[in-house]
Amino acid sequence: MASAYPHLLKPLDLGFTQIKNRVLMGSMHTGLEEEKNGFEKLAAFYEARAKGGVGLIVTGGISPNFRGRVQPFGSELSRPWHVAKHRQITAAVQRHGSKICLQILHTGRYAYHPFAVAPSKLKAPISPFTPKAMSDRQIRKTIKHFARCARLAQKAGYDGVEVMGSEGYLINQFLCPRTNKRTDKWGGSFANRSRFALAIMKAVREAVGPDFIIIYRLSMLDLVPGGHEYDEVIELAKAIEAEGATLINSGIGWHEARVPTIVTSVPRGAFSWITARVREQVSIPVVAVNRINTPEIGEEILAKGEADMVSMARPLLADANFVAKAEAQQSDRINTCIACNQACLDHVFENKRASCLVNPQACYETELMMPPATQKKRIAVVGAGPAGLAFSCYAAERGHEVHLFESNNEIGGQFNYAKQIPGKEEFHETLRYFGNRLMDTGVNLHLGSSQSAESLLAGRFDDVVLATGVVPRAVSLEGIESDKVMSYVEVLRDHKPVGKKVALIGAGGIGFDVAEYLTTSVSPTLNPDEWSAIWGVDKTYQERGALSQPQPESSDREVWLLQRKTSKVGKGLGKTSGWVHRATLKKKGVHMIPGVTYQRITDEGLWIEVDGEQQLLEVDNIITCAGQLPLRDLQHDLEVAGQSAHLIGGADVAAELDAKRAIRQGAELAAAL
Repeated sequence: MASAYPHLLKPLDLGFTQIKNRVLMGSMHTGLEEEKNGFEKLAAFYEARAKGGVGLIVTGGISPNFRGRVQPFGSELSRPWHVAKHRQITAAVQRHGSKICLQILHTGRYAYHPFAVAPSKLKAPISPFTPKAMSDRQIRKTIKHFARCARLAQKAGYDGVEVMGSEGYLINQFLCPRTNKRTDKWGGSFANRSRFALAIMKAVREAVGPDFIIIYRLSMLDLVPGGHEYDEVIELAKAIEAEGATLINSGIGWHEARVPTIVTSVPRGAFSWITARVREQVSIPVVAVNRINTPEIGEEILAKGEADMVSMARPLLADANFVAKAEAQQSDRINTCIACNQACLDHVFENKRASCLVNPQACYETELMMPPATQKKRIAVVGAGPAGLAFSCYAAERGHEVHLFESNNEIGGQFNYAKQIPGKEEFHETLRYFGNRLMDTGVNLHLGSSQSAESLLAGRFDDVVLATGVVPRAVSLEGIESDKVMSYVEVLRDHKPVGKKVALIGAGGIGFDVAEYLTTSVSPTLNPDEWSAIWGVDKTYQERGALSQPQPESSDREVWLLQRKTSKVGKGLGKTSGWVHRATLKKKGVHMIPGVTYQRITDEGLWIEVDGEQQLLEVDNIITCAGQLPLRDLQHDLEVAGQSAHLIGGADVAAELDAKRAIRQGAELAAAL
């Protein structure tokens, strides 16, 4: 049978070695690098992806010295005694025919510790520490440290290294006038600013010899003021090739950039255009990155000649068998990354272990396992939202007889609301995945089937799992019975008509989603050119950093997003995605007001008090998004009848509809029964 992805699955010949396909697992810090016995767990994590068919893996960033560490106890490869633990990883990966490169990452001013150094004494907005400006001697020592790290990686059995020259880390800081204010030979002209990067490349190649992969992560789009000019990107790419790079990987955006690059609202493959332009100027293979989460997108980029490989990091967290499923022409069985960041990047930036919302086994390969059940049980699951779906599939996979009951005529629960939000189209993929997995694992699905304690008892189940979800929290307020008032469920499920002026009571995740839904007519996520214009990404690359004036967005609705708390509206949203949601609504003129006391609803609208002053919001509708309550009536009825039940998901804790916790809870219960 002819491959559906001939370009994606084609080997890449590098001369001295060959990569078995065009899929590169991009670098991603997991937190295991710093845990006790973490490298043993890392080996299992990377082995699962190698076994799943990935051609080339790049590890999370490892520092070449103490000052370059991400954090005080961050991982470092600088001494011979560090080598042994890395050998666990390389052996595990290579036994499956995959190759693996260690990423050498010096954080520079992004270091989260007081020993940070940088080209100039300029504090980064994402770190509380001001770096010291590096002396000439420190610069030369750091170049030697990169070479030493590469040599040690070679001794540890790695097939190569990736030199991290993008995302606003140390090498990138030297390259851009934004962060390099030096007046010596390491600053000023581009020849001087690029001297550090080229010296590192030269030293690394000399340290490892010709038959060793060296990937250089080139910042093609800085997306910050004072970043690269386009001609500088091309000049550097050619110089990097001349210094012996094997591959050039794309770097898109600094961590401090105010342009989103990886969240779910970014269009798929949104930045492959710049990789294509660089590829035309060099003769070594180049790698496209960011929001490439299906085999189809990867195949399209390669077929169009925009890149020679495609990099995916989070999609391989979501499904370790991504490549194997593509090879088997089962892409509809891939557990697609929805780019939510909730369990991966948000965790890493909070010094927690990374995992994945849709795949809680990611980074827990040695802990959250699903061996065949020793005793087959007959289990009833009530509710086919994320928690019920996850539990049912894992339990059936273990060999249990699972009956999943859902009162509605479709699976998905609250995900059926989320998938309607502009910028959250990826949630359709999770429901497609679970729909197929229910069939593949043999779950007995009963749609349109409400359950009572009596019906469950009559079914003679060994265990009952309640994933019955939540109900919207009622708001106690004078005039709440008004026809002007509706809940978020009536908007997103029942599609009740909403007026031109709207007040939202509650500014948590649901409130933000409803505001986005009400103010967006056509999702820019589905139109990369429109999205780029809205965020000020200049594809003509006329200015440094490829930035242009963001195109204003308009909405035919005026929306007030209100909360009782006095803290910043949206403070509780995801660490790496919340700012995007706030910026998106701000562009559309949404009024975000904290510290609100709700007084009453009248025919004129909603009366509120802010900072001791009363005001009337003359709105057509008031939509309540004031949280949820667990739906547990069935638990009480079962307990009265003498039947215990397990609670998971929203039925257990209704805190801001936490799908990450719900799916993990379902998986952990399935592993335990």
